Amino acid sequence: MISQQVLKPGDKLPSLRKLAQQLSVSIPTVKQAYYHLEGQGRIYSKEKSGYFLFNGEQNTLPRRCKLPINPTQVNKQSLIEQVYEGIHAPHEAKFGIANPVTAMGDEAILAKMMRSALKQAGEQLLQYGAMDGLLKLKQQIVQRYLHMGLSVVADDIVITNGAQEALAIALQCVTQPGDVVAIESPGYFGIIELIENLGLQAIEIPVCPDDGLWLEDLAHALTKHDVKACVCSTSINNPIGSFMPDSRRQSLLQMLVENNVTLIEDDVYGDLYFTKHRGKPAQYYAQPGQVITCDSFSKTAAPSYRVGWMLAPGHAARARRYKRALSCSSSLINQWVLAEYLASGAYDRHLKKLRLRLQENKQKMLACIRSAFPIETRISDPRGGCVVWLELGASIDGGTLFNMAMAQGISLTPGQLFSASERFQNCIRLSYGLPWQDKHEASLKRLGELVQVLSDKKRGP
Repeated sequence: MISQQVLKPGDKLPSLRKLAQQLSVSIPTVKQAYYHLEGQGRIYSKEKSGYFLFNGEQNTLPRRCKLPINPTQVNKQSLIEQVYEGIHAPHEAKFGIANPVTAMGDEAILAKMMRSALKQAGEQLLQYGAMDGLLKLKQQIVQRYLHMGLSVVADDIVITNGAQEALAIALQCVTQPGDVVAIESPGYFGIIELIENLGLQAIEIPVCPDDGLWLEDLAHALTKHDVKACVCSTSINNPIGSFMPDSRRQSLLQMLVENNVTLIEDDVYGDLYFTKHRGKPAQYYAQPGQVITCDSFSKTAAPSYRVGWMLAPGHAARARRYKRALSCSSSLINQWVLAEYLASGAYDRHLKKLRLRLQENKQKMLACIRSAFPIETRISDPRGGCVVWLELGASIDGGTLFNMAMAQGISLTPGQLFSASERFQNCIRLSYGLPWQDKHEASLKRLGELVQVLSDKKRGP
């Protein structure tokens, strides 16, 4: 019926009784067939309305995972090390690394500003900088928050070596070994590794492909467990790419405040939004001590500079002590260049171009995946950032696919890295944060063929 265009996307399928009569089979047989098609993501059911054919967008979204009963003692470091080493090796198609700046960098301007900085300040920039960061960079960050409607002071900002150090410091400010931390599921594996190294436990909160954390699941977890902190991307989730609306951020914060839980917001993709407006950080709605915001220039300007920051009203003094103990200070010359870059307006011009390029890349990648991958593949629709999340057939193992793809010069990130437990075995993450070339479309086609090979093997002859 589909091939003859009798049924079109969104159309209602024949009722069980009608199709049974047409095919001279029993109603349970038709029902079983419909269940099978629904499991493949080709049709969907509406209560009291029947079954309908998915349109081109409806079947792309991954399914909602279940809220776990108990927190997890994390043991992911060896797997992360193995995959990390693999995805950073030379490849023809580097879909495994989330590095959006690669799609459109601003290297020439940054290099020019670096030369200018050395000419202006000379040896001064080769010395240690202030422990909590260069004041003129902090002032530029303050101005950026002011443009979002958020009034902050420079003393509440601590410059760090990337957002990863900011997240590590934030967790140490509000937790002790053995404490329970709520995290996104799926969520960034760097946070999962931090939780393991700090001796914390994780309770995984499912993420909605559209709106971020399922607040109903978080509320339930808070009633069952003594959660000390919640770490989540209140802007663009990695790896799904969901965008949490401002109203839900308010609800999230209110829920956490009522339960005396500190929100640690990972906002590294906040400036890479595809929506009409940038989301306001949860810090906008908070009182001092309720939220620690962690951000970085690694995803938007210069990954190798390793310059991030934390906005920590109520926690800044303690954060500075941890910063001093961990790394003393961050690169002075890199901070100086970034301060000049922001002050010149070049950074904002670059962001506009980068967002457009990433949106173009996203559309190209999604079109290739829909064409090359099996019909049952579910695909996220990122609202920003540089990665897309794929839920493959139930029988596909992402780790096996990872090894097969690596052998063909294609890197990807297996889904189990994005869970503190053993979830998402049949999922993978792909990055479109790269300079798009025809060879990438060919690589996605080969990857789709590998998925089909695995699917056929599981089904057998």
